[in-house]
Amino acid sequence: MTLVAILLGTLCAGIGSVWVAAMLSFGILARYTQHMLSLAAGALLATAFMHLLPEAFESQSSAQELFGTLLVGLVFFFLLDKAELWHHGHEHHQGPQADTHADAHAGHDHEHHHHGHAHGPRQGGSWAVLTGDSVHAFGDGILIASAFIADMRLGFVAALAVLVHEVPHHMGDLVVLRGSSSNRRAALVKVSLAGAVTALGGMVGYALVDMLHDWLPYFLVVASSSFIYVALADLIPQLQKRLSARETAAQIAWLLLGIGLVTLVSGLAHGH
Repeated sequence: MTLVAILLGTLCAGIGSVWVAAMLSFGILARYTQHMLSLAAGALLATAFMHLLPEAFESQSSAQELFGTLLVGLVFFFLLDKAELWHHGHEHHQGPQADTHADAHAGHDHEHHHHGHAHGPRQGGSWAVLTGDSVHAFGDGILIASAFIADMRLGFVAALAVLVHEVPHHMGDLVVLRGSSSNRRAALVKVSLAGAVTALGGMVGYALVDMLHDWLPYFLVVASSSFIYVALADLIPQLQKRLSARETAAQIAWLLLGIGLVTLVSGLAHGH
C-alpha cells in the first residue's frame, strides 16, 4: 500500500507540475514570450540559490565537498554544452558541398545567421536543463518516499508541496526548451519525462531510503549547477541588450517575479 501511494504521489508531483506549468506558459502567458525569458532566468536562479542549495547545506555534508560538487557540476554542463554544439556543427558541415556561387553564398548567409544568434537558447542548454531536472526529480522522489514511509498523511503533503513549488521552475524549463525547438509538444514531452523520474526516485527511495539519504545533498547540488549554468550561460546573455526604459523595467520586473514565485512557494513548502 505504501509503495502504491509513493508511486501515485511521485507521478502526480513530477508530471502534474509540468502540465500545470504548460497550461500557464502556453496558455495564459503565451503572448509574453520575451518576458518569459526573464521569468525563466529568475525561476532557475531562485530554484538553485533559494531552494536546492540551502536544503543541501542543511545536511551534515562538508561545505567544501558541496562547493566542490557545485564546481564540478558547472564544468560538466559547460562541457556538455560544448559537446552538443560541436556535434551540431559537425553534422551541419557534413552536408553536400555547394557547387554554385549562389549555393555557397546561401551557406555563408546561413552560417552568419547561425552565429548572429549565438546568444539565443542553444540545444546544449536544453540538455543541461533536462539533466538537471532528472537529477532534481530523482531527489524529490526520494524525499516524497521518505515522507510516505514516515507517515501517509505527511507523504501526501510532501507530494503536494513538490507539485506546487515545481510549477514556476518548470515554466522556466519549458521556455528554455521552446528556445531550441518551436515544437510545444516535444518540449512538454521532454520535461514530462524528466518529471517522471520522480517516480523512479520514489521507488528507489522506498527500497534504499536509509542508504540514499546521505547522497541527497549531492543530488541537490548537481541539479543546482545545471540551473545556474543555463540561467547564466543561455538566458541572461539574451537579456543583455539595449532596451527602452519601459522595456528594461518590464524585464527586471519579470526577472524578480520569477525569483519571487519560487522563493514564496519554496518557503511555504519548507515551512509545511
